[in-house]
Amino acid sequence: MFIFLIVVLCILVALLIYVESFIIPTTEISVFELERRAAENDHTAHTVLRREKASVDLLSLKHFIVVVLLLIIVVWSLAVFGWVIGSIIALIVGLSYAPLARTKPITRLSSKLYSRIERKLIAFTERHLSFFAVIRVANRKVVLHIGSKEELQYLVETSKNILSNEERKLIINGLSFTDRQIREIMTPKSVIDTVKKTEFLGPLMLDELHKTGHSRLPVIDTDIDHIVGILHLQGLLALDIKRSVSAEKAMEPQVFYIREDQTLQHALAAFLRTRHQLFIVINEYRETVGLISLEDVIEALLGRKIVDEFDAHDDLRAVALRNPHDNNQTKNAEDV
Repeated sequence: MFIFLIVVLCILVALLIYVESFIIPTTEISVFELERRAAENDHTAHTVLRREKASVDLLSLKHFIVVVLLLIIVVWSLAVFGWVIGSIIALIVGLSYAPLARTKPITRLSSKLYSRIERKLIAFTERHLSFFAVIRVANRKVVLHIGSKEELQYLVETSKNILSNEERKLIINGLSFTDRQIREIMTPKSVIDTVKKTEFLGPLMLDELHKTGHSRLPVIDTDIDHIVGILHLQGLLALDIKRSVSAEKAMEPQVFYIREDQTLQHALAAFLRTRHQLFIVINEYRETVGLISLEDVIEALLGRKIVDEFDAHDDLRAVALRNPHDNNQTKNAEDV
């Protein structure tokens, strides 16, 4: 009889460990998205949705069974072994059952069993055990609270199975668009091709200008810090090549300046307001540091390059880093 009582105690302890090892699967998909997919006859989403709605009841049922088994084990140990030994056994069981339940062999077996009985458990809780839940998942939508723009950007970047590459680029660039400054995307001063206002636009000069690969060129007076107009190469096609004219006469005299520390959002608004497509970028001392076009801003917003027939280079900033004009690189030059 004593051996039978010990065997029963061992069975109760094993059952306690087994119930504690049950892990209810969770999903990163919100209830809203699961309901949307289930409405489109997605059977997997429907199953996961039922589990999510019953998860609180299932956890309540699990905890209830664990508590009942613990009480039975304590009473059984005291009845079989007496107060002293029974208390020690009950204490050992109470301290060790949870760590044992988390061991890999037991969790592996419990997950297999749970997958087989999950539907029956969910059906049982839906019919009889809703009173266990303090908060019903079924009666609320799971709202994803995003703490920062960076977190939202991270979620977009990791949503590879939901959004295409183009969609992710568009959203990510749209999120960072208002924070980026003009200096990040402008064409640097070192690679800006200019035309002096006194230059005559004869056939040879026009050929040289077209070889630059730009559709618009700043016209300067003495140096690049004194830009007096913008020369549109497409407009030069109508010129009479037999009569050379100066760049000053062919240029558009109106020049728009923008600070390098302004945002791309400000630049886009300025392009739309002025209906102009090229701005000269200046620093706080009104020195020319680069130029920016409407095309540059659109590319930053879309996250991809727009290369037309006038573009000789995909990335002029990369060209500037190669220093093609050998700026400040004389024989005796030394960086300190």
